[in-house]
Amino acid sequence: MFFVFGPAGQVFRGSADQLGQIGPVRRTRRVQALRTHGSIVQPPDTVTPEASARPAPAPPSLHQDALAAYTQTAQGPQAPRQPLTLVQDVMSAQPLSVPPEMMVNLAWQRLAEHQVGQAPVVNARGQVVGLLLRADMAPLDLLPEPGAVQQAIALARRPVHEVMISPVPTVDAQAQLRRVAQVLLDTDLPGLPVTDASGQLQGFVSRSDILRAVAGNPPLDLWSGEPPATGF
Repeated sequence: MFFVFGPAGQVFRGSADQLGQIGPVRRTRRVQALRTHGSIVQPPDTVTPEASARPAPAPPSLHQDALAAYTQTAQGPQAPRQPLTLVQDVMSAQPLSVPPEMMVNLAWQRLAEHQVGQAPVVNARGQVVGLLLRADMAPLDLLPEPGAVQQAIALARRPVHEVMISPVPTVDAQAQLRRVAQVLLDTDLPGLPVTDASGQLQGFVSRSDILRAVAGNPPLDLWSGEPPATGF
């Protein structure tokens, strides 16, 4: 089940297919890299002579492999791995959130301290009313020209509710992960708040959460449940 919440409360409740029919959610602006003046960043795949001269790391020895196998055996039988299929299997519980009245500069600092690029905006009743993105807090087209310090200060002192995405789609913890993945592709959002039907924040599921599940353990099964309409 998917929802859409704004400052006035719930404005939509339905499936992922119906979500795409209520109007486009404002697409996020992707952050662009800033080129520093007078500096040249070396591409990560460039190999310097010094790096090429270093010896390659030695492969793990047979002794290390045997020790790892013995340690795993000593731990006893492992519980059978279960596929990850639902939002609750991969979502981040107790995510960072910000109030709509907070100033943008303080919200930026809070997100930076927690090393996240977005946060649900939650009112005093604990209900989601929007989604704050760092890319929207300081978009490149609003960077001031030299001398426009007062303008920069005014932008930083805006309340969060002036720059947040609202209304914002949210998702139920029992929703299928592949449905969430499709919504993230359709809306270009970095993630969705996880709420109940009343809008109470329960977690956050991001693209990173899904990718981490794909690369991690236990295995991820995006195709559980009913088959997609295309038949693939």
